[in-house]
Amino acid sequence: MTDVFDNVVLCKNCNTRMKHQNIEKCGFVIRALRCNKCGNKIYHPADIEEYKKFSDLKNKLFKVKLRVVGNSYTVSIPKEIVEFIHEQERMMNDIVDLCFEEAGRLSLIFGKNLQEEETVK
Repeated sequence: MTDVFDNVVLCKNCNTRMKHQNIEKCGFVIRALRCNKCGNKIYHPADIEEYKKFSDLKNKLFKVKLRVVGNSYTVSIPKEIVEFIHEQERMMNDIVDLCFEEAGRLSLIFGKNLQEEETVK
C-alpha cells in the first residue's frame, strides 16, 4: 500500500505544492506537509495516532510494587509501556540506563546509552 505522503499534495487553500516537514514533539518525529504560501499544515494520521497513544500512557499513573530481590530492589514495568516501546522500534535491550535525577525521581533510559545522550547535549 502506498502512503499519500509519498505523492505530490496541493494545498486546498491556495493550490500550491506542499513541502515535506518533520516536527519533533516529546521525542516523536511527526511527518507533516506544509504550504509555504499560506502556512497550511497536514499531519500524517499514523504519526498522530502514535503520539496520542504515547500521550495516553504518559498521563496515566501506574501503581507498582517495590520488591526486594537479593541485595537489590525491583520495580515491575507495566506490559503496555514495554509493548509501546517495542512498537516504536526503538532498541530494546535487557540492560537499561538508570539515573537518579533528584530526590524522589528516577529515570530509566531504553535503547540509548546515557553517556551518549550527555555527549550530544
